[in-house]
Amino acid sequence: MGCATLDLVGAASLKLNTNTHFLRSPKPFLSFVGPIRSRNLNGPSSTLLTCHAHKSRPSVSLRAQCTAAAPEEERVVVLVIGGGGREHALCYALKRSPSCDAIFCAPGNPGISNSGDATCISDLDISDSSAVISFCRKWGVGLVVVGPEAPLVAGLVNDLLKAGIHAFGPSSEAAALEGSKNFMKSLCDKYGIPTAEYQTFTDPSAAKPYIQKQGVPIVVKADGLAAGKGVIVAMTLDEAFEAVDSMLVKGSFGSAGCRVIVEEYLEGEEASFFALVDGENALPLESAQDHKRVGDGDTGPNTGGMGAYSPAPS
Repeated sequence: MGCATLDLVGAASLKLNTNTHFLRSPKPFLSFVGPIRSRNLNGPSSTLLTCHAHKSRPSVSLRAQCTAAAPEEERVVVLVIGGGGREHALCYALKRSPSCDAIFCAPGNPGISNSGDATCISDLDISDSSAVISFCRKWGVGLVVVGPEAPLVAGLVNDLLKAGIHAFGPSSEAAALEGSKNFMKSLCDKYGIPTAEYQTFTDPSAAKPYIQKQGVPIVVKADGLAAGKGVIVAMTLDEAFEAVDSMLVKGSFGSAGCRVIVEEYLEGEEASFFALVDGENALPLESAQDHKRVGDGDTGPNTGGMGAYSPAPS
């Protein structure tokens, strides 16, 4: 098992089993973090992905949560947005960075709170950019790391940057790749990126004849964010028609399902590949694979929160 983590001291790091792989770049690979230069480290100054901000107001309770850093090194207060296992991994890694002064996590979860990896702020509305910005200003937060898709798609990173607060995460424009499957498929078509054959529908009476013509198995997807549950792999026509009706007629996924993508069924191994990019540079990380189906032996519906592993099988 492994996970990608962010080491705010010197670089991005990927931890797989007991090995840690560090990535450095001659240029900062997140343009909104800025060309931050390391200081008081061994060797000459170099441009790294490093937190560099004014010290926060002294607070015994806050400083008690982070590993002690060199006295002359400036440290930053970090806010992690989200409340899942991904965010716990981020808090765990951030806490161990010497450039970290304290970590908040909103809303967080009991596991994060009990581990002491961060102070959880359960009542902060992460869908309200103004509330997040106000919290950052009140507590001297110098970096916000955004995990979940919904606030990214809603433009939280855009709003933080406008407010002068450093943020790690894609803009709303980039996050649209995750926020709309139709947008992603259209992008693939435009640039000749291989993708499964598909059609997009808002009318169930148009979707069903297409499904019948294509045959089964076939895949029906809610266009928007559905917490990992918006994909139905239909093995029969009845299952496919039921999925269409569930999304377009019954509104089972709300606005996320007001448009559906009916897609060719592809059988084989799935893999996700990650890279950090700034528009000019791309730093590859590692492949990963989700546990998609809820049942043993890849059976049952797709669902979120089943876990993942890295690297994906070759």
